[in-house]
Amino acid sequence: MATIHATDEERIQPITITDKKNGKTYTLDFDRDSVAFAEERGFELENVARFPVVNLPLLFFYAFRMHNREMSYYKTNELYKRLGGLSTNAIERLSLLYRQAQQSNVIVLDDEDMGKNGDLTVDF
Repeated sequence: MATIHATDEERIQPITITDKKNGKTYTLDFDRDSVAFAEERGFELENVARFPVVNLPLLFFYAFRMHNREMSYYKTNELYKRLGGLSTNAIERLSLLYRQAQQSNVIVLDDEDMGKNGDLTVDF
């Protein structure tokens, strides 16, 4: 058995938003660092459905971290308001992107694959 890695064909594609006011395009996606940033602040994806008024703008904000780290919550919240919120499809895509990043390089199917390509060994 091997480490779980998504191929390019299996990878969920990010969302792009183009601001027609300034011509800037933003890519919304997650990587391990952006998920860690969200988790360090107590964000739980499951709470998006339970408390959407608070958590949808947060999910939107955290999705900017990977490619637009300089974006503040204030700026992303302004974009969120201009969009009028998020569609069901956008929420689903952001959730899938979050889960994809959350699980990348974390799940190993067997002990032999742990550290296989690294310079560390794990003994039990």
